[in-house]
Amino acid sequence: MLPTKVVVIGAGSASFGLNTVSALLGSERLRGSHVALVDRDGEAVALMGRLAARLNREWDAEMTISTHTHHAEALEGAAFVVSAIEVPPREALWRSDYELALKHGVRQPYAENGGPGGFAHAARNIGPVLEIAHDMERLCPQALYINYTNPMTRICDAIARYSAIRVVGLCHQIRVGYAMVGLALAEPLGFDVPSGFTGTQAHPRTIPPMLAMARQAQERLTIRAAGLNHFTWMLSLHDKRSGEDLYPLFAERWAALEPSFEPLTRKVYAAFGLFPIPGDEHLCEYLPWLSDPIIRPWEKYDVRLYDWDLMARRRADRRADIAAMADGTKGIEQLRTADSEGALEVIESVAGAEARYHQAVNVPNRGQVANLPEGAIVETPGVSSGAGVEGLAVGALPEGIAELCRREITVGRLGVDAAVHGDRRAALQCLLLDPVITDMDTAERVLEEYLRAYREPLAQFWA
Repeated sequence: MLPTKVVVIGAGSASFGLNTVSALLGSERLRGSHVALVDRDGEAVALMGRLAARLNREWDAEMTISTHTHHAEALEGAAFVVSAIEVPPREALWRSDYELALKHGVRQPYAENGGPGGFAHAARNIGPVLEIAHDMERLCPQALYINYTNPMTRICDAIARYSAIRVVGLCHQIRVGYAMVGLALAEPLGFDVPSGFTGTQAHPRTIPPMLAMARQAQERLTIRAAGLNHFTWMLSLHDKRSGEDLYPLFAERWAALEPSFEPLTRKVYAAFGLFPIPGDEHLCEYLPWLSDPIIRPWEKYDVRLYDWDLMARRRADRRADIAAMADGTKGIEQLRTADSEGALEVIESVAGAEARYHQAVNVPNRGQVANLPEGAIVETPGVSSGAGVEGLAVGALPEGIAELCRREITVGRLGVDAAVHGDRRAALQCLLLDPVITDMDTAERVLEEYLRAYREPLAQFWA
């Protein structure tokens, strides 16, 4: 069944686009395929097209490369659509989501995927995402939509409930769990602890040592986790070599770590009995105990905001690197190890009709998690094959954890419904049920603030 056609939407991205395109062009199994690059930013997609042409030539990939500024130009005949679109500018809008709510006394712990910011973020992206899905219904109805756009659960829910397109969401956050587990088990298992591994924040100083720790742990350990994206829980932990259950040893060694390391994760683990996988930075978004303006729990747990300015600058720096590689003034060998965060593996498996295990896939619940709602987007281990991607059954979550997940599912679905229909009442209910909001009048003011500030991308609420 190989070669195939893959459409990459958001290909001009200096991180997602670079990694995904490099991984696809470096695949021996996809040799001769058609990779269509799409981005509304014509300059960015042209730049990525030039780099792809160089990779295609120097790596002898024998692929057809095309560039497009609208997805509808590229979809016909596609078997896979890989998308990580964002209504731009990403960092500026994220900061705005945080600051607009703060004007009304709502101090969100992170404001990306949960909280009022999660509603605004999802609502902006749902319209463009569903435009892609509906065009896929016309032009490539059997294609698989591989989603990276956040908020992952809400975006996948919109596609699953409001289109006929198959969708799977992929996310690398389980690596954070491996890094934390690896640190705890470093001494008994002989892992080297990288210098500078002091936490799991998405920061240039933290990410490299965290990933180095995670790689060691992934080679030796198998974690089985389930729940929702950025809100999963470690169900089991085993040694790949011996099959030994290492959860008891992990619990003992975790308790001995410095208490200042991921203090929120530590507190939640103690209260609910299963280890949270995402790390403090994402875990904080879905909990009702992080936003009290009097207690200021974000200080107690050292929950930090995303560094919007720094990450925007890094995005610009990466764009310059891409230009140098595209023009031939910088080497490309480092791209041989580019990680598409699972997209390549899914595409190779489905196109080649070969079964492959994945540690985390986001697909509708068809019994994978017994006590979460049917059809809700859940994150569990899964298998890809010629039939597509299926989640694996993990049984029931402990009831306290399941209730936290059910609340987030309800909040997310209300937000999706509101964005699709321009329904202000559903949007208000989404905010009222969100754990960050504690006052009805405040919820109304925050919602109105968002709808006014984002009137153009949220025009459906003004129709």
